[in-house]
Amino acid sequence: MSASDPVVAQWWLLLGDPELTRLVEAALSGNPSLAAAQARIAQARASIRQDRAGRMPSLGAQASTVQGRLPGLDIQGGAPPPSEQTNSDAETDDSLSFFNVGLNANWELEFAGGSRRRIEASNAQAAATVANAEDAKVQLTAQVASTYVNLREAQFRAEQFEAQISLQEEILALTYQRYQRGALPLFPVGTANAELEMLKSQLAEAEADIAVLSDALAILTGQVPGSVDAALTTAHSIPMPPEQVAIGDPASLVARRPDIRAAERSLAASTARIGVAEAARFPKLSFTGILGLGGSSLDDVVDVGDFSALAIPRLQWNFLDFGRVDAAIDQAGAARNEAVANYQQTVLLALQDAERALARFGQQRVALAASMQIKKQADGAADLNRQRFAAGAISKADLNQALREQQQASADLVRAKGALTLSWIALQKSLGLGWQEPVRDQ
Repeated sequence: MSASDPVVAQWWLLLGDPELTRLVEAALSGNPSLAAAQARIAQARASIRQDRAGRMPSLGAQASTVQGRLPGLDIQGGAPPPSEQTNSDAETDDSLSFFNVGLNANWELEFAGGSRRRIEASNAQAAATVANAEDAKVQLTAQVASTYVNLREAQFRAEQFEAQISLQEEILALTYQRYQRGALPLFPVGTANAELEMLKSQLAEAEADIAVLSDALAILTGQVPGSVDAALTTAHSIPMPPEQVAIGDPASLVARRPDIRAAERSLAASTARIGVAEAARFPKLSFTGILGLGGSSLDDVVDVGDFSALAIPRLQWNFLDFGRVDAAIDQAGAARNEAVANYQQTVLLALQDAERALARFGQQRVALAASMQIKKQADGAADLNRQRFAAGAISKADLNQALREQQQASADLVRAKGALTLSWIALQKSLGLGWQEPVRDQ
């Protein structure tokens, strides 16, 4: 990566989770899709070097020999009259031998700047490739963070279901005892058993989510499925976003988002290609030069007295092409118009994405506050029921039911925290905060 490349802003550090930081760094260094993006950048930069080299002269070495026989043509000037020639001499008069070793040079000049515009288009396309690669990093880091948050929420959900299953098993046992004593009909027993089976199903779903999300993190970090399971088996609290979130204005949004930058650079490349097509209207001047040593025998190759030089200027102008150049210009103009429309659409979608992410983030903050209030009420109800059970005012089944409601409130609170963090991650991605311009030396 060169010093002029944009870099990924380490926004995930604001979540303060070392394990998440480790996973993101592993993904940035080991994800195959990023390696492919870097290869595309290398291809684009090689294309720039190739276009720049095309403007310069080319110089090469050559060695050639010509062996021929042209009947009826006296190659050997000044030979004796035919009556004085022997049969052997007559056979050599129409033979040709030529040996040459030297240098050749070629240089093409354009009067309309087509090569310069081609280089301009290559530079813009390379910049778009870099921006696309940085956009891939933004998407990757956001996907890793979202998957990690979902994993932590699934782990907590599984713990809560296990605790609720334990409580529900006691409720079922107590309900069945009361049924056996004739204090209850059979229907409550069936209801308690159905609730237990539902909790077991939810636990199985949570465990499946844990396995799937763990494998997803392994793939995102460039590892085989199951490689990161050991490091993530211990449940951990969901990382929470900072209290204050930097948003900025729409102008800074357009400047930050790499997908917008990529669309803008693609537009610049399409505009430059119009100039390349326009340059075909004008003539081109090329020079070909040959310097060398040679003659009719091999000894002439090393004889500096047999020095030869040849310069061939060539002017080419396709003034009659039956509309080929006009069609190429129209095609380039249409491609530019398409790039303009794509750029405008990218900007509009980016603004919509940002507005939607802001709205969801605000809504999740309200939802989290409500979940915290519900959890507080559930904790108070559980404490009160513990006191009532100790005083003999309620049964153990009633206490367990209150404790189950407390566990459910805890699970809902964790789910709300996870939703808030996920909405914050989406907000970071929509605002382009995962990408920034490099710091340039003053």
